[in-house]
Amino acid sequence: MSRRTALRSIAGVAAVASLARTRAAEPAAKPAPAPSGAIRQSVCKWCFKDIPLDAFCAAAKDIGLESVELLNPEDFPTLKKYGLHCAMVSNPTGKTPQGVTVGGIPKAFNRLEHHDTLVQLYEKRIAEVADAGFSSLICFSGNREKMDDQQGLENCAVGLKRLMALAEKRGVTLQMELLNSKVNHKDYMCDHTAWGAELVKRVGSERFKLLYDIYHMQIMEGDVIRTLKDNAAYIGHYHTAGNPGRAEFEPQDQQELNYAPIMRAIKSTGYKGFVGQEFIPKRDALTSLREAVKLCNV
Repeated sequence: MSRRTALRSIAGVAAVASLARTRAAEPAAKPAPAPSGAIRQSVCKWCFKDIPLDAFCAAAKDIGLESVELLNPEDFPTLKKYGLHCAMVSNPTGKTPQGVTVGGIPKAFNRLEHHDTLVQLYEKRIAEVADAGFSSLICFSGNREKMDDQQGLENCAVGLKRLMALAEKRGVTLQMELLNSKVNHKDYMCDHTAWGAELVKRVGSERFKLLYDIYHMQIMEGDVIRTLKDNAAYIGHYHTAGNPGRAEFEPQDQQELNYAPIMRAIKSTGYKGFVGQEFIPKRDALTSLREAVKLCNV
């Protein structure tokens, strides 16, 4: 690293820290409403792991984001300090009596033997989400592990229905994420929109929806705009990233998803929720985030 590069890096860190101190001194406030007709935008913190949460919240607020997501209850006070929302709360995990860790991507609702533990974990997390004033909570199907997809569908519906009365009472929507099983999450069951949409129908509650991850579904299905329009009734949240590589959006001639028309398609469905930026920045992280937010602000 050259002396000039080192000085630039030090200056950048100092600037983010200074912004965090300034924002922290401001009184907490509710998130400002998005401009009329604009896509409401959020960002997934895990993609920016090198920036401390406090500094990242300050930067997100400065960029104009309303939310930082995929956080846990212990992170909520920091969000509140900056007047930010958590548009999608992270999943709880825990061990079954047999010592199996459940609640994450590989082992979740598609197995009946996991349900008692999952229900306990999610009942607690639903209460934490509602008490914080948030309303969306992520969940997963689990991997197939040679299970038939139809059996997994039935099992997921059985387990999720056990949570719907509480979710409805507390105003919290459980949202199962659609993930690709081709590149990133081998053997994951909820890997096609049609399977997820059928699950939403079977659960039969407005408090269960799909988290449609545009990057993952580009890998599995393509035809993103037609698919999200046809399945808008079953989708409660969106995630972004460029493909290939979960990349950022610039330069646009190096990836296959064109996000401006995708955002316009989402708007055309009447969607009023959040779109979460979930790409891995390849250059200055906050510059990449700022440009992605601008591109999606249609």
